[in-house]
Amino acid sequence: MVDKSLVPRWLWNLVGEKFFGPCKVHGSSRKNEKNVYCLECCASICSHCVPLHASHPLLQVRRYVYHDVVRLADAQKLLDCSLVQPYTTNSAKVVFLKQRPISRLFRGSGNLCATCDRNLQENYVFCSISCKFQVQHRMARKIRPERQLLPSYDSVRRSRNERGDSGTNGRAETSPLPVSRLNSLWSTTLTVTAEFARKKRSSLDPVLHRPQQCLPIRDIAVFMSRRKGVPHRSPLY
Repeated sequence: MVDKSLVPRWLWNLVGEKFFGPCKVHGSSRKNEKNVYCLECCASICSHCVPLHASHPLLQVRRYVYHDVVRLADAQKLLDCSLVQPYTTNSAKVVFLKQRPISRLFRGSGNLCATCDRNLQENYVFCSISCKFQVQHRMARKIRPERQLLPSYDSVRRSRNERGDSGTNGRAETSPLPVSRLNSLWSTTLTVTAEFARKKRSSLDPVLHRPQQCLPIRDIAVFMSRRKGVPHRSPLY
């Protein structure tokens, strides 16, 4: 069970929100699918709701092979997406939001996701933001239980208002925290996460590279000789 007190509210709702459903407020309007996430309200909205959230930071959610994705450039403004495998669609790199179901277990490359065992390319540990979020949450609780995974958007907004750098028109920026500060915040957790993935892969190496046992030639001949023998004519008397 995930402790919600250690997780920012906007991140918790982002990985659990359902997108591309009809908006209840604009049910009679065209193109009313909810494909925008508001970090201030922690809810999915449609394009008709965007003017009502003009002063809120928004995140565009897209679809790729029937799953929710966000552009890598947009996601990196909000959280650390290192070790998450990106994909390319329409000349833009995207990352999956949620863990995808695996139809069949296929361990060909040996490089698997640390959470769901999905095949990945080299140098990557997670297949989605949700998979990394689950592992880092467990690691953060073991390292320092009182630490939050990411600063809440409210605390960042208050600090910006105190510094007076929120903008000329009072509109909040789309990035709650610079990437440099996020990298320092996650440095310890990322080290433990990479070590966790390395140990998991090393435990799977004997299974992945186990030599196949060959059957004796006599047994192989039995399997291959499935045809009937030479027919013999029955006697006439």
